[in-house]
Amino acid sequence: MAECNHDCENCASNCADRTSPQSFLVPQNSKSNIKNVIAVVSGKGGVGKSLVTSLLASATARRGFSTAILDADITGPSIPKAFGLKEKVTGDEEGMYPVTSSLGIKVMSLNLLLDDDTTPVVWRSPIITSSITQFWSETVWGDVDYMFVDMPPGTGDVPLTVFQSLPVSGIVIVTTPQDLVEMIVTKAVRMAGLLNVPVLALVENMSYLECPDCGKKIPVFGESHVEDTAERLGIDTCARIPIDSDLTRASDEGLIEHYLGSFLDGVVDKIGAVR
Repeated sequence: MAECNHDCENCASNCADRTSPQSFLVPQNSKSNIKNVIAVVSGKGGVGKSLVTSLLASATARRGFSTAILDADITGPSIPKAFGLKEKVTGDEEGMYPVTSSLGIKVMSLNLLLDDDTTPVVWRSPIITSSITQFWSETVWGDVDYMFVDMPPGTGDVPLTVFQSLPVSGIVIVTTPQDLVEMIVTKAVRMAGLLNVPVLALVENMSYLECPDCGKKIPVFGESHVEDTAERLGIDTCARIPIDSDLTRASDEGLIEHYLGSFLDGVVDKIGAVR
């Protein structure tokens, strides 16, 4: 047999190297030990994906797990504001060091690297996807039980990069009550299926407004279909987040990790079962 020159395109040999599936996984930093990666996704923007990421990470940290957030929404990073983070990322020859919240959640976001967090990020897709893999591989994360990845909307380059480059344990899909969103959720579920990534839960944000006087749940944006959608798509865990001025205020004031609410407990239970 001729010596392999690693040029598969011009080689007719059917060797093991050629037939084995190619892995695109990017290695962690040598000082990192990330056990589980949970991606929070949506098929469209404006549904509250960063809010859900923040709430899930906070609830997981309160249960005693070492928790981190990788903000993969490069052009619209909002995680640092939700946690009230002002400190900037530092680094040395070992890599970059994430900023830590008051609950001990480790956060890496582009806004923690910019001098002015209102500076627009006008980058082409290859630079954006490269930044995400750098956040993963060049950050000294230390020991992390659960890393949450706040994804940009859609099913394009960035989600594909995250699913292929990071060892994603499962995804949580965020939606809103409008009928149009069911189609978008289906797209996200099918993409996850194509990439063999488990769907852990479906979360409906802005699901209802609870009357402060009588407690009646008012469907401001239409009747909820989250349970029906979850059943139809084979998702066994779902949750509904209400429209809550206290929640909005906590996010705006950088106090999201101190907001207490039980509506995501079932989702956190499902994530906690991932090993």
